[in-house]
Amino acid sequence: MSESTRVIKPAVEDLPADLVDLIKVVGELPGEVRDRVEPVLGRVIDSTKRRRRIMNLVQDALSQLRLDMKYLLFDLEATRRERDDYKKQLDGDESAE
Repeated sequence: MSESTRVIKPAVEDLPADLVDLIKVVGELPGEVRDRVEPVLGRVIDSTKRRRRIMNLVQDALSQLRLDMKYLLFDLEATRRERDDYKKQLDGDESAE
């Protein structure tokens, strides 16, 4: 087994099943062919991990945005209620004069 295959194996749990299957198949190839394919496979694995990290960051950002929107809507409703209460108070004060 070549060195790059050994480097690939520890992080297999983070990869999609199809990519794990491909790693196994490449590991079974004859040495000369495997040595040519493994660098490309390594780049594919790296890009897959990078995409997964980016996707996680985007999902976290969207979750935070949703939470921020809920807080903003709550704050807007509270502000509208306060405005309406002050208007009622002003109308009550003006009619009492």
